[in-house]
Amino acid sequence: MKTRIFIVEDDPDIAELLQFNLELEGFECLVESNGNRAFERITKAPPDIAILDIGLPGISGIELCKYLREQAGTRDLPVIMLTARDAVWDKIRGLNIGADDYITKPCSVKEVLARINALLRRTKPTITDTLDIGTLSINFAIQRIFCNGDEISLTPTEFKILKALIKAKGRILSRADLCEIVWGFEYSGDERKVDVNIKRLRDKLNDCNQYIKTAKGIGYRIQMEQLK
Repeated sequence: MKTRIFIVEDDPDIAELLQFNLELEGFECLVESNGNRAFERITKAPPDIAILDIGLPGISGIELCKYLREQAGTRDLPVIMLTARDAVWDKIRGLNIGADDYITKPCSVKEVLARINALLRRTKPTITDTLDIGTLSINFAIQRIFCNGDEISLTPTEFKILKALIKAKGRILSRADLCEIVWGFEYSGDERKVDVNIKRLRDKLNDCNQYIKTAKGIGYRIQMEQLK
């Protein structure tokens, strides 16, 4: 499965240069030039990493990063800010609202690639490699789950819930958070749908369901002390 990079850049030459070179390196690239449209696309189908220019039509890159950090499904999305501005204040603003890295234009494609790879090394292993939680083993790349060595078959929805809980790294996800992540930020149905799917997930996990903890009246979390 290719790593998906979402490039939000209104300069077509820069966007094309980044897309061409990153795709040569084996990445899958999506490109958008408008901040508002980028927000809709990213929240509906979160990529593995986002590169945001600050000066955009619609909402700015700073605002876009801020709004992404406020959404449950993109709260932990790795973000690199890319801008022609070199003022210290712009860098401080970008980092303070949740950007993971900051690159000033003009910059070389090699630098961008190095920053992407460094950021992915810090963030990607928790969601793509095989992860063991006690006797529960999850391979996110091929979506296979094992409990005590026995393979467990999950529906796409159940897998999304389990993946979301693990990405939260022990932080409690409310039912509303999980609704946004699994069914989209426009979902307006009954939040008890989460409880139904959590029960099914726990039933399938058998002895391994002990790692999913209930935060009474709030939501659910993964017992992080069991992570290996």
